[in-house]
Amino acid sequence: MGTCPIRCRSNLTILENSPEPESPRPQDSVIVSLCNYPSFESTELTMCIGEQVTVQSDDGDFLMVRSTTTGLESYIPTTYTANVTHKWLFKDISRYKAVELLMRPQNQSGAFMIRESESNRDCYSLSVLSRSSSSYLDSVKHYRIPQLENGWVYISPGLTFPSLHHLVEHYSESAGGLCVRLTGPCHIQGLDNPTEDRPVPITIRRPTINWKDISRSAIFRRKRTESDNSLVSEGLREAITSYLQITEGNDHSWDT
Repeated sequence: MGTCPIRCRSNLTILENSPEPESPRPQDSVIVSLCNYPSFESTELTMCIGEQVTVQSDDGDFLMVRSTTTGLESYIPTTYTANVTHKWLFKDISRYKAVELLMRPQNQSGAFMIRESESNRDCYSLSVLSRSSSSYLDSVKHYRIPQLENGWVYISPGLTFPSLHHLVEHYSESAGGLCVRLTGPCHIQGLDNPTEDRPVPITIRRPTINWKDISRSAIFRRKRTESDNSLVSEGLREAITSYLQITEGNDHSWDT
């Protein structure tokens, strides 16, 4: 698992003869979207944040990608994606995006990712989700993972590991000073279940009343006949109906 150094000299002797960290296998690598992205011909999202995508073509700064859950394609900037190996090692992802991915509702407490440190390229960072009974208290904690000259890594100087794999295995068994024990990699939509449901796009109901074409006197005149409909009431009913259609998806009738 790990090795606990007794003295610096003896520790260095052991580490110099340690095996090199394992390099990720090509088949372990996937591309994950870092944002929601609209299609060119409709309001439906062709790519959702945290979704696995496949690269159809690479022009350097832009990629043609296809969603693994819907098959829809988008031409997007390269910076909108991240390369992921072993399901938990993210490349070219910021601290902010790490928090955004981990805070999604699909992730449970202990979900994690390891990423390249933004402040020190010689280090990694472990980002871990900690959930509580109140959702507003949920948070993501970050731990620096320094790397020794021979490739060994550690979070606590008293406990070093020959690879990131060994580090993950250790903290998956026990929190060992972390906020929570590691329970699983950050959820990647479509990686394990390509047919899982995607977030439903929000549709906006367009208003039927054009308020710019209505005079002020028509709205605020005081005397009305029984057959005279209130434009303010009509607009209010329309706004409430739109809200209920979005939140509940049911038909509502408003009798006056």
